[in-house]
Amino acid sequence: MASAAVPILERTVAEVGGVEGLRHLAQACRPVVIRGVCSDWPAMQMSVQSNDAVLAYLARFDSGSTAEYFAGPPNLCGRYHYGDGPGGFNFARETIAVRQAIARIAANAQDAGETGYLGSLPTDHHFPGFAEANPCALLPPNVRPRIWLGNASTVACHYDTYDNLACAVAGRRRFTLYPPDAIGDLYVGPIDHTLSGQPISLAAGAASNDPQYPRFAAARARAVMVDLAPGDALYLPKLWWHQVEALDPVNILVNYWWDGFSAGPDAPHTAMLLAMIAIAERPAAERDAWRAYFDHYVFRPDGHPLAHMPDAQHRVLGPLGQGNYGRIRALVMRLLRGQ
Repeated sequence: MASAAVPILERTVAEVGGVEGLRHLAQACRPVVIRGVCSDWPAMQMSVQSNDAVLAYLARFDSGSTAEYFAGPPNLCGRYHYGDGPGGFNFARETIAVRQAIARIAANAQDAGETGYLGSLPTDHHFPGFAEANPCALLPPNVRPRIWLGNASTVACHYDTYDNLACAVAGRRRFTLYPPDAIGDLYVGPIDHTLSGQPISLAAGAASNDPQYPRFAAARARAVMVDLAPGDALYLPKLWWHQVEALDPVNILVNYWWDGFSAGPDAPHTAMLLAMIAIAERPAAERDAWRAYFDHYVFRPDGHPLAHMPDAQHRVLGPLGQGNYGRIRALVMRLLRGQ
């Protein structure tokens, strides 16, 4: 029997309260809609006036940089995906001045001559001063924003390896969410030939009931749709799958990526890639044996592996913050060097 969809929590920014409030919510690894996160931002207030006003406001911060611009024909309807075009995609990529891209997006909103998109632009580089003029009270200052700007579009269903706070500034956004353990039913594409960094679900972007993807029905039954109006935000835990639709002729989203529970510089995704080359093609019985060891030492469903011994005897299996992170890391680096 397929698992049921996970209900999405909804809070106001006042109910979350601040940095510690968001961290507390994040411990459950569940998406949370937070209403009113950026309602008082000048950028959001400009979007209420008009598309031209918010684009002009954004252009005031333009540093004169260039960026990668996605362009597609009108019949694409902004659905960026694989295809027969350049590099095996259904859209073209151009490196152009950000100011020129903003002008094209504005023109597209008027005549629909193409659909255009700028994604994941760090504000400190492309729009210096924007973050200070439009601050987020839910995150520490060292977590820096990125801007996503374009016409109506659909970004293919993917996951991120960081926690994500996505704030709708201009235009409405619709997120279709799938939990991490739906991955086997999503028919994920290659990890090294992607649209824009992360692997995507082929099934979520296909026609309904496509016979190539029979298991997708189980994932679809667990999907949850979330709509954001300008001013709203979605906290999205790492590894949650999400398709993102920008519903209006001009859309601006500001997002923040961070790892809220990192113990050091090493990322879980890196560990997974190493495990793939070390374990994935071993015999099934051996993989089962390693699964038991990963459960015991890493995932710990039965608690700490040395719970039967005094804390003082846990040595490198003691708390990472007591120097054991560095000790284990040094051991791993020696082993990788063959020492």
